[in-house]
Amino acid sequence: MNFSLLEGEGFTLVHFQLENSIIPNVLKEVVPPKVDPTRGVVLGGRAPVWLYCYLVHYYHPTKFVAVYDPRLGGAVVVESHTPEFVVGDIIEVRV
Repeated sequence: MNFSLLEGEGFTLVHFQLENSIIPNVLKEVVPPKVDPTRGVVLGGRAPVWLYCYLVHYYHPTKFVAVYDPRLGGAVVVESHTPEFVVGDIIEVRV
């Protein structure tokens, strides 16, 4: 699994790409990249739901966590620790 980071306005896009199919056991070895917790995190990439759940939990201490949805052209906030972003908000993401 490869991770890449892209800094956006007020958030870090954590994009990941799977090289092959993965199994849940891989979670024991996954080390997501560190980010600035005072900024939000947007997750993007094709992966099983359980990997997204793991990453949302991992990035919980950040300002907010959002999941990129290309159909919306943005990221849906799924967790927030700031009144600036409410769960369900869509953040514009240019990729």
